[in-house]
Amino acid sequence: MNPQTTTHHSLAGLRTTLRRLAHRAGLPVELRYRLALSAVKVAARELDAGRPVILEAVPQEPAGGEPRLTVRLRLPYARRRPSLDGLPLPAEPMPGAAAVWRVPAPALPAAQPVRKEPPGLVELLEEELGEAVRRMDALAEDHQRLKHELAETNSGVLALYVQLEERDEQLRQAHGRILRQLEDALRPPPVRVPGLEMAVHYEPAEKHAPTGGDLYDWFLLPDGTVHITVVDALGHGLTSTRSALNVTHAVRTLALEGHPLQSIVARTDEVLATFDHELMATVQLARLDPSNGDLVLANGSHPPALLVREDGTTRLLEVRGRGIGFPLPGSERLLRDRLEPGDLLVLYTDGLTESRRDPREGEQRLASAARRHRHRPIEQIPGAIAEDMHTVILHPDDTVALTVRRVEAPPGASGD
Repeated sequence: MNPQTTTHHSLAGLRTTLRRLAHRAGLPVELRYRLALSAVKVAARELDAGRPVILEAVPQEPAGGEPRLTVRLRLPYARRRPSLDGLPLPAEPMPGAAAVWRVPAPALPAAQPVRKEPPGLVELLEEELGEAVRRMDALAEDHQRLKHELAETNSGVLALYVQLEERDEQLRQAHGRILRQLEDALRPPPVRVPGLEMAVHYEPAEKHAPTGGDLYDWFLLPDGTVHITVVDALGHGLTSTRSALNVTHAVRTLALEGHPLQSIVARTDEVLATFDHELMATVQLARLDPSNGDLVLANGSHPPALLVREDGTTRLLEVRGRGIGFPLPGSERLLRDRLEPGDLLVLYTDGLTESRRDPREGEQRLASAARRHRHRPIEQIPGAIAEDMHTVILHPDDTVALTVRRVEAPPGASGD
């Protein structure tokens, strides 16, 4: 192809010339219309203003390289350099108002017949349109394939997610079973003895760690009396659980060995101080004789027990003393009282009454709740009291609510 220079006064003429030029040079259809679109975009401002542009096409065959077609577009009357940004086919800037495109121009095969008449504009446009349609079809196929692959991937991810959810549920169930077994080991069932009904409610401060420092223990002594221990060890979680267990085990051992009730708090501190130097715990000890309702209390810094008479009158049973790990630990005295049939004794930890930061107000609310629920079945009373007390919780804490009610024992009945 010989060098060709043409002057153009319209966009239509420039488009037609470029398309035929690119066709004769053997440019692929996509490259052809990109070249035409780019040149028209550069020349549009000049031609719209009525100023002509000059198109130069120069074939080049570099030594050892593929043939190239160099297309220069000059704007001789332009008042400023044209913008070459965002062109479909990037152009190289030239001195003055001009742009140049250098594109590969493969030669036509020798066996291909050469047309005598150049193709018409409509034919060229139809060829470009056909190429655009083929590209769109190819893109649609790629899009459909990607959608199918994505659907398969999503299906696999969903299946994996379902498997993980099932595994998580299995782990949660196993974890729950272990925790329930641990709770059962830490919290013994009520003592079954004629003349007394007993029940307990435990609520941890942290739902995911239901083994806090509030524990209890109850058992039957050789003389037939029932011993009850309520402990509140400092802290939360497993560390406080270990401390509380140390206290309940030491108290049980001392009680079964026959140590006087008033001395057990102090003796427990002596026993545990040798291997648990950081232990601090409040403790309340109760002894109940099922045969006559005689009650004896010892205390180490623990909240007072609540006695609810069958007629609804209430009284706090306060005993001064200092807890395990406190200076001068021990119960200063013993408090003695008697439960008549229908009377209810409530032992608890401070998480029940200090949920609103005012222990005295909490004690008043506790008396009202216990009075309100005293005639319910014994297994319902501790939970009902706790529910009333925890309607508003400003700072959650481990909670134990333990209730004992004296009832008339059948004649000739004996303990388990």
